[in-house]
Amino acid sequence: MSRRFQPLSLLKHAILWVAVAVIVFPPYILVLNALKSKQEFAQTSVFKLPENLFNFDNFVSVVGRAHLDRAYRNTLIIIVVAVIGNVALGTMVAYILGRFDFKLKKAVMGAYIAVSFVPTITTQVATFTVIHHLHLYNTLWASIVLHLGTNVLQIFIYLQFLHNIPKELDEAAMMEGASLFRIYRTIIFPLLTPATATIVIIKTIDIYNDMFIPYLYMPSQKLTVVSTSLMNFSSERSTEWEMMSAAILLIMVPIVLVYLFFQKYVFAGIASGAVK
Repeated sequence: MSRRFQPLSLLKHAILWVAVAVIVFPPYILVLNALKSKQEFAQTSVFKLPENLFNFDNFVSVVGRAHLDRAYRNTLIIIVVAVIGNVALGTMVAYILGRFDFKLKKAVMGAYIAVSFVPTITTQVATFTVIHHLHLYNTLWASIVLHLGTNVLQIFIYLQFLHNIPKELDEAAMMEGASLFRIYRTIIFPLLTPATATIVIIKTIDIYNDMFIPYLYMPSQKLTVVSTSLMNFSSERSTEWEMMSAAILLIMVPIVLVYLFFQKYVFAGIASGAVK
């Protein structure tokens, strides 16, 4: 039995392929031009294939000129320390809100929700003052501390997973003499691993892409991260588009690979947390 022609289905597929082309086209152009020499880029169209598909001179040059090795190191330090602290605080807050009843419980949840509606730019004067008085300005700790706090999305994701953990496990552990902290450390935290994987990926991408905090709080050249390194490099090499293409690819590819490999955890965690 032959299938009937479905114009609507054909239209949906056509729209999807157009969307794919729109998304893939800019990285494709970047790759083409990153593999060209300065002379070749000036004499050929940006859409033309490079003469040598294995010309990585621009990438090597960018790493040295933009000091990407230092930028990657600083970014990695911030991500590791901030994500560990963020996960620890987030799981503890979710444990308290999900397992205990107290008078200010609703107020705490309301505060997390209310803060999410406040534009970040409106609080920067107060935040800058606090960071300055803590003597964290122009140090990596400025970015680390500002990324430590958990947000309402993380709380909802953790709470949704926490509600699926039977309270009988807590009660059994208490009968064995376990403290509340030991229950959190040996029962709650390990069982929140799927949610934690989601939070780690989301937070890593957020820190990696952030430019505002490093630019405002870490102006020293020794403290550049990947985002500010690209900004500084673009201001110095604004006319060398083949170099800029290579720099953008070097910064874009790592986080894209992380997302592609771990996207299933992101979707699973958000979908589960969205039920709440």
